[in-house]
Amino acid sequence: MKRSICIVAGLMLFAQAAGAQAPAAGQKIGLAASMQRAYATLKGNMTEAAAKMPEANYTFKPASDPNLRTFGQWIGHQADNQFLNCAAIKGVPNPSPAQSNEKKATKAELVKALAAAFAFCDDAISSLTDQSAMQMVKQGEGESARGGVASALLSHGLESYGIVVVYFRAKGVEPPNANPGGRGGRGGRGGQ
Repeated sequence: MKRSICIVAGLMLFAQAAGAQAPAAGQKIGLAASMQRAYATLKGNMTEAAAKMPEANYTFKPASDPNLRTFGQWIGHQADNQFLNCAAIKGVPNPSPAQSNEKKATKAELVKALAAAFAFCDDAISSLTDQSAMQMVKQGEGESARGGVASALLSHGLESYGIVVVYFRAKGVEPPNANPGGRGGRGGRGGQ
């Protein structure tokens, strides 16, 4: 029952991202393929966001609240989250110390950390099948369905991208994928 709930929740979370990449008439897209498509969108948008934001804006946050992350901290936080979740998906130790990327200071360090996190996750996501998504993997002190962990990774990443779009808009910079129909379109709304 819990597995079914995780799978249904995952499908619902990706409906919007996958909707931008609707299958052709008669084509069927399973859970793993939906996750892989959402991951490709996330990877494209976050990678472009990290590269596009001027270095001077990496220390920007939209208010003085000390609990708010800077733009750079969001990029590092996303890298940290990916390492953590993809380690669970793969069943290997996390190769990156917890919250270490969020503490990096320069744009170059953060862009590199995000690229490393995507490189670490690429095979974890590309090797998912509908069957392997149902398999239990160790997560913390318990176990979760591999697809549930992938779903959490993707929903967190898509949420993070939505947040960094606000930072782009606050600085008067057009976010990546703001006009998906005008450029090869990875899908998603990109802050429209």
